[in-house]
Amino acid sequence: MQATAYTYDPETRSGQVLLDDGTPLPFDAAAFDAGGLRLLRPGQRVRIETETAQGAEGASEGRRITLVTLQTF
Repeated sequence: MQATAYTYDPETRSGQVLLDDGTPLPFDAAAFDAGGLRLLRPGQRVRIETETAQGAEGASEGRRITLVTLQTF
């Protein structure tokens, strides 16, 4: 899935992307590290992989980003 980098904090290696419908979706350091990136600038097109996040007692809590990497054409 493609998205656009929205925010990025280099100290925590976390931030948010905007999906193509404008929905913000946060990512954590583990997702950033999985993509092998060193830096991310707002506005860059990225490829993300997601999974359904499980909350307490197996309840679904929406999507969670598991990988963020640059989109190459």
